[in-house]
Amino acid sequence: MKTERSKTRLSRALGVALTPKAARLMEHRPTPPGQHGRARTRTSDYKTRLLEKQRLRAQYNIGERQLRRAVKQAARRPGKTGETLVRDMETRLDAVVLRAGFAPTIYQARQAVTHGHIRVDGRKVDKPAYRLRPGQVVEVADRSKAKTPFVIAATGAHAAAHPSYLRVELPDLRAKLVRPPARKEIPVICDEQLVVEYYAR
Repeated sequence: MKTERSKTRLSRALGVALTPKAARLMEHRPTPPGQHGRARTRTSDYKTRLLEKQRLRAQYNIGERQLRRAVKQAARRPGKTGETLVRDMETRLDAVVLRAGFAPTIYQARQAVTHGHIRVDGRKVDKPAYRLRPGQVVEVADRSKAKTPFVIAATGAHAAAHPSYLRVELPDLRAKLVRPPARKEIPVICDEQLVVEYYAR
């Protein structure tokens, strides 16, 4: 319970629902936690950029060094660095498991990967940061499909509208990345350009 409460507080602080429970709570208490949550305070440019960086980190459940490294990699590629960053993050294995509806939160998607329940092209991959390429197939291991969390997932309990860059066969707990995602298709609340500016300071 303590861990879940901390995620709801973090969700309110960032203005992003990180779990279904946080989403329900924020419908009634959308302001940041604490006695000054409703107060309007001045924010500096640094604080604004810091908030966007924290939002992005929280939505993908990644560490500071991971995000810093991802920004550097995105900066070396053509196109807008911010959009490249988010598109690249969206091809992480744990993010695809989440978007496919195999898990209700990024935390449980990461756990499913690290515990060896996920296969990529028939091979076990237990690294959440594994980057998928178009054409690769992600599925729950046969021996894991009878486990309660995946039985629930197969009914569509966690599935919203699947993004069009994924082809999902939910009853079989299988998904294919058909193409790179476009930024407008990625349901991440963040001004990624401010994240790039944060690391460029």
